[in-house]
Amino acid sequence: MLFDRFTSRFGVGPLATAFGVPALVALALLVNSALHHDRVARPATPPPPSATADPGTPTTSPPDDEPVPVAGPVPAGLPVIDYDPAPGGFPADPHPDDTTPLTEGLSPTRPIAAYDAPGGRPLALLAPTISGVELTVPVVARRAGWTAVLLPSANRRIAWLPEGGWSTRVLRDQIVVERRPHRLTWYRHGEAVDSWPVALGMPGQLTPLGRTFVLGRTPPPQDVYGGVDIFALGAIPDDPDAVPTGLRGAHIGLHSWYDDATLGRNVTNGCIRLTRSAQRKLLDEVPPGTPLIVVDQLPTPPPTA
Repeated sequence: MLFDRFTSRFGVGPLATAFGVPALVALALLVNSALHHDRVARPATPPPPSATADPGTPTTSPPDDEPVPVAGPVPAGLPVIDYDPAPGGFPADPHPDDTTPLTEGLSPTRPIAAYDAPGGRPLALLAPTISGVELTVPVVARRAGWTAVLLPSANRRIAWLPEGGWSTRVLRDQIVVERRPHRLTWYRHGEAVDSWPVALGMPGQLTPLGRTFVLGRTPPPQDVYGGVDIFALGAIPDDPDAVPTGLRGAHIGLHSWYDDATLGRNVTNGCIRLTRSAQRKLLDEVPPGTPLIVVDQLPTPPPTA
């Protein structure tokens, strides 16, 4: 299931919110025959960084003598990034499959301009909240006087922010979802804590690959979610036209289901579905802003001597 809107009503905790779920989607459509739903064995090692990525990029500071590109003037009337799909023109995430943990988050303290490059064009405003939900976005890179973050309401896109108007916080957790083995693993400080089987997007509505993050949480709007709160992610469907009409503009969700029979299958509209006990654990431990990355499969670690 996808989730189409935050509202400003706070529910569970200071960042909790409510979604509206379109009634046009037949919930029974996603229920299939039983498959394995026991807990997956916990990995012994953290995920390795992507072979093509520079693991120092997210945390390495630029040289002190690097010139600072000047932030251009912000024109009036820039759109504010909200729960609808983000405006176009933002650059692609240069390392969308990099599983190196992102350890710093950025929270706007006032509306700030989001640029397409250091010293580039301002394309939109990033506000302290999205529909009343306090916003924290993971930091992915730094340049002199500029910080790049994962863009909310978009897939595999980043925005560059000049200094000022935001604060930072430590991100200790990471969620890694593997599409081929249908597995979700929760890491803390780079060490695997637990792992569970998941159901993922059906053909034509596959769960989007790449880095995203937990945007917020909500009480379950219907009984099919097993009475457990839901996480909405920053990601949206890769093909908005492939989802049911009532879900256009929706976000990918991380949630449980009333029946674990679909775990290990590709049956959802792109969302990540796991057991109720696993979802409760993540809700207790993982705050909004936590990075989540979807990959096809992590490399197999070499055997130990």
